[in-house]
Amino acid sequence: RVSSVLNRDVKQFGKKHMFDASEETSWNSDQGPVQWVALDFPRTVKVSRLHVQFQGGFSSRLCTLEGCRTGEELAKISELYPEDSNALQISFGTNSLAQGFQVQETVLDKLKITFENGTDFFGRIVIYHLRVLGERL
Repeated sequence: RVSSVLNRDVKQFGKKHMFDASEETSWNSDQGPVQWVALDFPRTVKVSRLHVQFQGGFSSRLCTLEGCRTGEELAKISELYPEDSNALQISFGTNSLAQGFQVQETVLDKLKITFENGTDFFGRIVIYHLRVLGERL
């Protein structure tokens, strides 16, 4: 699920475009101060890495990750501070020495990414690619 879609045009700007591996498509949120993406996994997963590619000028300065197991309330996992660029940004686990923003390895069934403090004046977010990496349990 997503918080919104630009002009409610899911065919052109819908959430499916974050996962289609196409450079030509993207999810475009409508305007608003806070946007989000919620993912429900069919099986429990251990999340270790997050890949996100924004459109420069339509990114978020602060991303809050929350997650939970089935039947539980969402709990904060970590905060990420992505760059305002078109580059694919990769998070690394807290045990990694590599460059990038940090995400804590977490076992969960649901993940919510909240985009706050957007770089666009109207609060729109544009994401070309979103990948959650880890392992199925």
